[in-house]
Amino acid sequence: MSIEQDLETRSGNVCELCGATDDLSVYEVPSSPTEGADAAIYVCSTCKTQLTDADSVNANHWRCLNDSMWSEVDAVKVVAYRMLNQLKGEGWPQDLLDMMYLEDDVRAWADAGVADDNAEEAIVHRDSNGAILEAGDSVTIIKDLVVKGGGFTAKRGTPVRNIRLVQDNPEHIEGRVNGQMIVILTEFTKKN
Repeated sequence: MSIEQDLETRSGNVCELCGATDDLSVYEVPSSPTEGADAAIYVCSTCKTQLTDADSVNANHWRCLNDSMWSEVDAVKVVAYRMLNQLKGEGWPQDLLDMMYLEDDVRAWADAGVADDNAEEAIVHRDSNGAILEAGDSVTIIKDLVVKGGGFTAKRGTPVRNIRLVQDNPEHIEGRVNGQMIVILTEFTKKN
């Protein structure tokens, strides 16, 4: 049996990422520790185009990862993990990443691809003291901040838990204050 035949059988002749049934082909997952069908997935032309060309990525198409990230196939989980990492700036992929579980060897395979993709464009978020901030950290606001459009002032000393990083701007983070998600300048925060 060929790899394509193995993948057709495994997938039930549907895209293993979005479930489409038209124009399917083999996508070999980069940095795979194995060969053959275990190192590839069966995908539609829409998914394959977006996997191979970062400029053509449509974030709404990838909401299908909410289902496919739970696949029993390691290669599917690796691609889902990598794509969710690529889309973290959208907000919703971070929630899925927080829920996702990968065995150590699968995580290493997935991280190998993420490190390659993000090596040149690493953005570092730092608080007022220069400490590196990461998604999920807790910070304290160090200055009273008027929240535009919120109708309140975020007081000095207010804790902000489980922050999100704004992926394309190292000076901005997002956090919930008074029940509202707001954007906060990192220069007005101190990591807890």
